[in-house]
Amino acid sequence: MKYSDFRSDTVTRPTSGMRKAMYEAEVGDDVFAEDPTIRRLEERVAELLGKEAALFVPSGTMANQIALAINTRSGDEVYCDQSCHFFNYESGAPSMIARVQLHPVPGVRGVFTRDQVEDRLRMPDHHFPPSAMIAVENTANRGGGTVWPLKEMRRLYELSRERGMVMHLDGARLWNAAAASGTPEHTWAAYADTVNVCFSKGLGAPVGSAVCGSKDAVVEAHRMRKRLGGGMRQAGIIAAGALYAVENHRERLVEDHKRAKILAVGLAEIPGFSVDPEHVDTNIIILDLKDRGLEAVQFAEALRDCGVLVTLAGKNMARFVTHLDVDDGDVENALKVVRDLYA
Repeated sequence: MKYSDFRSDTVTRPTSGMRKAMYEAEVGDDVFAEDPTIRRLEERVAELLGKEAALFVPSGTMANQIALAINTRSGDEVYCDQSCHFFNYESGAPSMIARVQLHPVPGVRGVFTRDQVEDRLRMPDHHFPPSAMIAVENTANRGGGTVWPLKEMRRLYELSRERGMVMHLDGARLWNAAAASGTPEHTWAAYADTVNVCFSKGLGAPVGSAVCGSKDAVVEAHRMRKRLGGGMRQAGIIAAGALYAVENHRERLVEDHKRAKILAVGLAEIPGFSVDPEHVDTNIIILDLKDRGLEAVQFAEALRDCGVLVTLAGKNMARFVTHLDVDDGDVENALKVVRDLYA
């Protein structure tokens, strides 16, 4: 059976152009900083984000954990949305690696405000953990691919300056935010000390993320990458796929966003299914099944039997993600399957 796979934008396969770039990649030993393809990738990403330097790492989770570790001290407190990636999907790593305490803020669709953080900041007293970092995830995955309001990011950044804190941007899908809003990546990144961007999600590369920031921050990030076992040798082979994606797949992200909107409109027309197409900013749809009395696992299994793959976003919540390997026919097929089953 051929599946229409909406589980994640991480399931994509390299395009022919990407495979060619990887096959022909010039390589060296990156632990000795001698891989020319990795160096070109790092320089290009730093340029796009308006940062002094970038470091290629195997995964977004490693990128986030490196940023936490180099920006905090053991026992510090980090303010983040309650739905964010490193609070929910990084296996408790902040408490084990950086040894920090996360302070989850109840945002709306993954977005919280300066006022919410300001109300929660700790007094400078030895009873309390030091308030060290504010972390923003843009786009917000569990919020349904929400693009952060730039104004609110700026207000949070200003708060971090006023309070001597650090700002981190988990921009795993920052490419999507830039494509959807028309605001370039460097504008978002200007309101963060460190930034994580991912190549293996919307851009469709097989492997990799980058930690970006000042030259000093990236020196420390390099040390932390080594401690975590992330030093790679002739990794230009995979960096070439990431570089190809950066240069060729950013502009096409709007196609994924259009397909997500069409899918959301169709799903919203089915009685008992709750999704607001106006809140589908990018390529992620969170479908609420509670009014139908459906559990997400039942829904996902029923769709799988009919050739459509989705993931769970909660007990009664299913997630659809459009991406490089989803076309108009996949969207039509998914809507037909869901209508046949539930309309």
